[in-house]
Amino acid sequence: MRAQRLGWNKLTAVQQRMCEQVLGIAPASEDEKPKPRRTQADKRTTHYEAAKQFYEREGHLQVPRKHVERIVGEDQEEREHRLGAWIGNQRSRAATLTPERMEQLSAIGMRWP
Repeated sequence: MRAQRLGWNKLTAVQQRMCEQVLGIAPASEDEKPKPRRTQADKRTTHYEAAKQFYEREGHLQVPRKHVERIVGEDQEEREHRLGAWIGNQRSRAATLTPERMEQLSAIGMRWP
């Protein structure tokens, strides 16, 4: 039933009518629908913003591995980012990062191994 309620727009008109009249199933309200998933590009951008905020405040990117940075997103929601882990991952993956990403991180104080 949940799948039909959430995927109401994917059902044909006949299926919608059957759900409503025979099974008593109504479409899910906007509050019940899950939020859209964030893309990897969105996640990279918000982690970069968190790194930039940390650098502007602290003057370096020697972030402790367990550090969590809080930033306010475009939707005005405060989000926590595991910045220390992300910075460590970027450093360990330096060989696979694009030159643009390396340059972007270097510009805000990233030190590579």
